[in-house]
Amino acid sequence: MATLTNPVQARRRDLVRRRQHNLATFVVIAAMLTPLAIGSAWVLSHVEQSASTTPDVVVEVLGGWGAPQVGDALQQAGVISSSTDFQQLAASANFTAFTAGRYVFVPDMTSREALDTLRGGPARIVPDYKLLLPPGLTLAAVAFRVGGLPGKSADKFLAAANSGFIRSKYQPPGVSSLEGLTWPDTYFIGANETETQILQRLVAEFDKRADAAGLFLSAPLSSYQTVIAASLIQTESGNSADSPKISAVIHNRLTQGMPLQIDATLCYAKGGCPPVPTDADRKIDSPYNTYKVGGLPPTPIATVSLDALTAALRPSNDTYLYYVSDKHGNTYFATTQAEHERNVQKARSAG
Repeated sequence: MATLTNPVQARRRDLVRRRQHNLATFVVIAAMLTPLAIGSAWVLSHVEQSASTTPDVVVEVLGGWGAPQVGDALQQAGVISSSTDFQQLAASANFTAFTAGRYVFVPDMTSREALDTLRGGPARIVPDYKLLLPPGLTLAAVAFRVGGLPGKSADKFLAAANSGFIRSKYQPPGVSSLEGLTWPDTYFIGANETETQILQRLVAEFDKRADAAGLFLSAPLSSYQTVIAASLIQTESGNSADSPKISAVIHNRLTQGMPLQIDATLCYAKGGCPPVPTDADRKIDSPYNTYKVGGLPPTPIATVSLDALTAALRPSNDTYLYYVSDKHGNTYFATTQAEHERNVQKARSAG
């Protein structure tokens, strides 16, 4: 016997079936999309993390550099993998003039990306730290001050200085030391600058200032010998008025073949003063002992100011061969040994 179906109940059962079908479809689609959504979120989060944690690389391009120097600097800094490829690309693009300045890159760029960055010109880099370098510092003392900045290392700075990768234009062939070839000044250092980049800035600034002072015209001493003489003047002179006179003493003694007998070189040889050099110190075996070894020391002994460099280039016309200073900073000059001995007594009497 057939059973009659209530129309209202039929419509209700049909609605329930459609809802169940739609829910099942939604579950299937969601299951298909969930891995994709998770993967996309993972990729985006890691891209953002990579972009936020990848440090910038600051490279200083010096005046007169061509593609070989720029390419080598970029490869050394880890910006590109091949300096040769960069040079070939620059040549094919006829891009040979590089504007001096500091450029911001990221590691592992292609040569074309690096070249495009260079086309845009130097970046304006907001400094993070102040580096104060007064004149008269040894390279080790400069490294110590660099190492005092957050995130910087004195050892890495000295390693860069000893690597031979960075050289001053006034550094003769065969001389590996950068002693005295960094410029004393106040520098503003970016947090992402490496120790190598900091050193490059200091040496580039020295070359620029030395050029402006006319160091390349130095005579009768070579340019490098003039820097050495300037470092002696820097460490011995009490004021700018004395500097040309001390320079005259150095030049006159060199001309006459007299040992320089400068105590500051003994301080350098024994690793610093005080205490002041003694008679025993004057007998130590060192190429920097100007009491035993004739001529100039093999390298500068400190960074030099413009005043000291100018005095080394242009000594006074005095015939002085001797000088002595008292504890108040007064310096007494003499031409003869007898006059010098009287000045020594005068300096001692001053305290």
